[in-house]
Amino acid sequence: MKQTTRSPKMTAAWLSVLTALCLAILKLLTGLFTGSLAVLTSAIDSLLDILMSGINLIAIGHAEQPADEQHPYGHGKFETLATLFQSVVIALSGAWIIYEAIQRLIVFSPIRQTGIGIVVMSISTVVSYLISRHLRKVAKATDSSALEADSLHFSMDVYTNLALLTGLILITTFNLTWLDPVMSILVACYILFEALRIMRHGLRDVLDEQLPETVRKEIEGLIEDHKHDLFGYHNLRTRRAGSQKLIDFHLTVCKHLSVEQAHDITDYIEKKIGQQIVGTDVTIHVEPCRRHDCPGREVCPTQKIRHAKNEHEEWWQQDNESTESQPQ
Repeated sequence: MKQTTRSPKMTAAWLSVLTALCLAILKLLTGLFTGSLAVLTSAIDSLLDILMSGINLIAIGHAEQPADEQHPYGHGKFETLATLFQSVVIALSGAWIIYEAIQRLIVFSPIRQTGIGIVVMSISTVVSYLISRHLRKVAKATDSSALEADSLHFSMDVYTNLALLTGLILITTFNLTWLDPVMSILVACYILFEALRIMRHGLRDVLDEQLPETVRKEIEGLIEDHKHDLFGYHNLRTRRAGSQKLIDFHLTVCKHLSVEQAHDITDYIEKKIGQQIVGTDVTIHVEPCRRHDCPGREVCPTQKIRHAKNEHEEWWQQDNESTESQPQ
């Protein structure tokens, strides 16, 4: 019976869902028992994490499907759509928390059993920190924008939980009941800020913004490693579709090369870029050199370098083989 191996992204997404579910139930019960809006706010944030992690799970499952007739560029933008949807829902939750906190400031509401809230928030802080680190590691390895957004949720939880934990300790020590809704407002403002940041990240993919300059420089370096085969390159264009990077550019090669030789060059460069940069889809358009003063194949600058390079490699291989064949 054939066993299927779950991808690291799917495993991380499932772990995120289960962790968010456990934390949400724990915080929700604690918030209802103690009457603390701050703890309830954190519970709502964890409930949102469940929703977001579930959306990521579905989006990643679709994004990893291979290209088909209807989606020739693949399904990578399912991750982008998930990222945008998350940002909208997070922003709405932040606005609701601010509204509810203002109501609590107007109408006093007592807090009970803050000691339980302190224990729960301490546990939640540690768990959120661990899952955030794991998600960030997988997101970096797979270049997943959806998992990156998910790791941000749990990173937010670390800071907000610490803030709420400090607040609960102060409320218990100094009986500052007004501090509970004030902390909720501060947490909500932070949530709104992060929502805008996630939305901006998703919009970059929707608007086909080019890849970061560091990635472009890396691509250019990989192309220039083959200067002996090329007269040059131009029209380098890059964009993202979720975790997939779409790259296309034009290569100018000696017009005396055969179709097979030109194909071998482009095929090698495509594979080299794919090996060095995770999740790439490279398209190369080959153009012949159009120099009117072409000196001919035998004296073409790129061909002379190419021949010299091939002769050097053949000499090195023969010399290496003869060395290895000598008796020890």
